[in-house]
Amino acid sequence: MGYKLDLDNPITLNEKINWLKLYDRKDLHTTVADKFKVRDYIKSKIGEQYLVPLLFQSDNPKELLPENLPDIPFIIKANHDSSGGQIVKNKADINWKKIQQQFKKRLKENYFYSSREWQYKNIKPTIIAEKLLTDKNEKIPFDYKIHCFNGKVRMIQVDIDRNSDSHYRNWYNAKWEREPYKWSSSKGNGKYTDPSDYEIDRPDTLDNMIQLSEKLSEDFIYVRVDWYDVDGKLYFGELTFHHDGGTSPILPKEWDENLGKQLLLTI
Repeated sequence: MGYKLDLDNPITLNEKINWLKLYDRKDLHTTVADKFKVRDYIKSKIGEQYLVPLLFQSDNPKELLPENLPDIPFIIKANHDSSGGQIVKNKADINWKKIQQQFKKRLKENYFYSSREWQYKNIKPTIIAEKLLTDKNEKIPFDYKIHCFNGKVRMIQVDIDRNSDSHYRNWYNAKWEREPYKWSSSKGNGKYTDPSDYEIDRPDTLDNMIQLSEKLSEDFIYVRVDWYDVDGKLYFGELTFHHDGGTSPILPKEWDENLGKQLLLTI
């Protein structure tokens, strides 16, 4: 990161995210970090119309069989980690024995011990499959990630063409104006999810996205609320409490401090 972590007097946003890892621990964090249990929370908080259709749930990897799953594209996930999922567009193309072994291994892992994000520690592992969201052109929709500070939207992260070499990440404020920094993640090939050199149209659902995000964030100091906009219909993605684990530089680096000063640690 290029500077020493100060947990006694955290100033930058990344420092405060690491401070929150250690000192902001509630049972509600565990409930909503669980990709299965969070569904009930979303249903009660804003309504089930925002949930991605659930197609399968089991604690037993051996039940991952084509006859137990529908004939539409879907994604298989573990509920208790942050490792993405297995996209299935055609069941006939899948090595189901390999998938079973993969999820058997994942269910035995506790993501807390690698991430030190406490909310994952006590989640009971299970497997879920959800409908694969695609737009009218059969493309994966943009990923809108709403970063909320003390119950209010501070910035909006838009991930474009995820899982591709052209994965860009743009940053906007609530008025859909570009932010003057980047907070990029490594793609693992020496490249980063830097902002694009072209603009993204303001989504028609933005006002609703902001309103719902602030409702979902009212119980938390800092949270990232993820959304998908599929041809004008909003779907909830997940709640994340420690973006990139608090270990991705914000550049120019003075913005790490500028943003940090705007987040109040109210414990």
